[in-house]
Amino acid sequence: MSKKRAFDNFDEFAKDYRKTHDDAIKISGGDSSYFSEYKIIELLKFENPQKAIQVLDFGCGDGNSSMYIRKYFPEANIFGVDVSEESVSMAKKKEIRNSSFTAFDGLKLPYKDEEFDVVFTSMVFHHIEHKLHNAILKEIYRVLKKGGRFYNFEHNPNNPLTRKVVRECVFDEDAVLLKPSYNKNVTKNNGFKVEKLNYTLFFPRQQIFNFFHKIEPMLSWLPVGAQYYIKAVK
Repeated sequence: MSKKRAFDNFDEFAKDYRKTHDDAIKISGGDSSYFSEYKIIELLKFENPQKAIQVLDFGCGDGNSSMYIRKYFPEANIFGVDVSEESVSMAKKKEIRNSSFTAFDGLKLPYKDEEFDVVFTSMVFHHIEHKLHNAILKEIYRVLKKGGRFYNFEHNPNNPLTRKVVRECVFDEDAVLLKPSYNKNVTKNNGFKVEKLNYTLFFPRQQIFNFFHKIEPMLSWLPVGAQYYIKAVK
């Protein structure tokens, strides 16, 4: 890893990101869109889809998650932000209704205090140097309304298949996975109340495992799922 690394910029991968990602996770039985969608479905456990909430998609990339936020939260206003200008350009081309995408410097969010009801981020923090996590979490805290929710989805380093996929994925070359305990503590240390730490994706996504997919919600406490997420409140 470069000593100068602060956060990974995906400009060089933006145009072929979906194909590269799909190839990297083929072993899982799902594609990148599947994994984008399931996360937004998880939000439905906690958020009212009919409310006109302000949502920040932090590290929005090419806007894939924002498409599913629009699908499941039809009244939401969506704002996406990313350090990759090429990715932001691709997100804009999707022409997602009531959305706005902006490139930023990775440190200072271009929004006023207490602007958002929800900040959502998916597989972003392992691309950010750990020493910057505190500053970024303070920014996320700043732009959330009082009582606002922060959802942070990450790969689970306790899962060997996850480690294999990350190790072999070209744009994860510099990634440093976040242990769930670290993620929970650094979030709490920046003012948030952590309400949930749920583990997900315990079985391959092939149809033969459909029965087991149905019981996965009952396993959310088990720290071996391929991914996990934190729900925290300001």
